[in-house]
Formats: sequence, structure tokens, C-alpha cells
Amino acid sequence: MKMEIIKSLTDNFESFAKQTETGVEFWLARDLQHLLGYEKWANFQVVIFKAKTACENSGRKISNHFADAGKMVNLGSGSQREVSDIMLTRYACYLITQNGDARKQEIAFAQTYFAVQTRKFEIIQKRLSESERVLARKKLADTEKELSSVIYEQTGSDKNFGIIRSKGDKALFGYTTEQMKRKWKIPKGRALSDFAPMIILKAKDFATEITIFNTKAKKMQTEFEISSEHITNNQSVRNTLIERGIKPENLSVDEDVKKIERRLKSENTKSLKNNSNFIKK
Repeated sequence: MKMEIIKSLTDNFESFAKQTETGVEFWLARDLQHLLGYEKWANFQVVIFKAKTACENSGRKISNHFADAGKMVNLGSGSQREVSDIMLTRYACYLITQNGDARKQEIAFAQTYFAVQTRKFEIIQKRLSESERVLARKKLADTEKELSSVIYEQTGSDKNFGIIRSKGDKALFGYTTEQMKRKWKIPKGRALSDFAPMIILKAKDFATEITIFNTKAKKMQTEFEISSEHITNNQSVRNTLIERGIKPENLSVDEDVKKIERRLKSENTKSLKNNSNFIKK
């Protein structure tokens, strides 16, 4: 396919992209119909039906990617009437192209276009999710450091922190810290939280924040008082999770957050280096 044709088709697809008020990118099916070279709406509806089936088979909710909508069209008399239309996400467009007539030049181009765009979006989503987990782990570390400091100030000893945190883990998971490490197969010498999923990092952080607040507010001065407080807070968080169908101890272990942090740092370094080389050229 010639470069000028690729550029023209790219410009066409991007010019028809729209955004909802919340920033979600979408295409209208009747616009896509013509972009993909389908003259009859009825023929294009067959392709859309196949794409919806593929969406459902992939485990995704059809309504999240194919939303019914209306569109005003001009009539020969100069008046307008509303016709049914569908708001399509990038993923929906990708599925439609995969189920279209690949002999059409427009379909052949669109298959690659949406595959690349969808992959880009998934990469961005994954990277953001990983960055958020790294930040959540750092936040928990800072919160636990603050609790350790408060315990020292209130009780005169920093040895109680490990005991209190372990009791909190027992209340949250129903297992001790060491039992959870064995359950998740955590390498020896590594922290449980380095492998905990995001929701657990935030749950532990929330419970710890409450412990800090009440320890200060109620001027607790013994390990027993602070332990009881921390147990209560973690038990409350556990109850909330269970009410929402989430059992902390049954969640799957996540990737080592330190490994993710190193990977993100390496990717950022490479990106900066590549951009620097590009500017020099």
C-alpha cells in the first residue's frame, strides 16, 4: 500500500474519532461503515453482529464497547430524520475490522490501524496500572514508617512495630504474615507487601492510617492498646472487603513491585535516550 494512501486513510479514521464527556474515544458505526467501504448498512450490521459475538466470547461486556445511539441524517427534501447508530470503542472497531471483508483495501488497512491503536492503549493502561501500584507500595511504606515513629514516641520502643504490624496482617488475612508469605510463595527475606495486589496495598494503608490517627488522638502508650486498635482497623477493612465479595487471603499474588519499578525506570531511561538521539538528529 502506497504511503500517500496510508496517510490519507489514517487521516480519515482519526478525523472521525470523537470523545465522550468523560474522555472515552469512540467512532460512530455509520461513519465507520463508509470508512470501511460498505455501501449498505444491512451488510455492515452483519459484521457488527459478528464483532459483538467476538466481544462476548473474549469475556468483555458488549454494552461497554457497543452503545446504541441515534444520528440525524439529511433527507432529499432538506429535512432531517434520526436513524439508529452505535457508538464504538477502539476495541469494538478492532473486532469489526477482524470480522470484515479483508479483500477490501480499507478493511486491510483498518485491521492494522486498530490493532496497533488498541495495543498502544493496552500498553498505556498496563504502564499506568504498574506505576500506580509502585506508588501505592511507596505510600504504604511511608505510612508504616510513620506508624513505627508514632509507636516509638508513644511507647518508648520501636521493637513493638513488627509485632503490631503482624497482628494487623492476621486480622486482615486470617493468617499471620509468615503464613501468607508461604501461601503466596514469597522469596525469603522479602516483604509481603512487595507482592500484594493493589487493593491489599490500599487496604493495609487505610487501616494503618486509622491506627496512626487514633493512637495520637487517644494518646495510647502501650503495645497492647495500639495492637488492639490496629487489629480492630484491619478487621473492619477485612469485613468491608468480604462484604464486597473479596477475601484477601484468596487473592492471587502479584508481580514483584521492585521488579516493576526497575522495569519502569529502565523504560524511562531508554525513552529519554531515544528522544535525545532524535533531537540531535
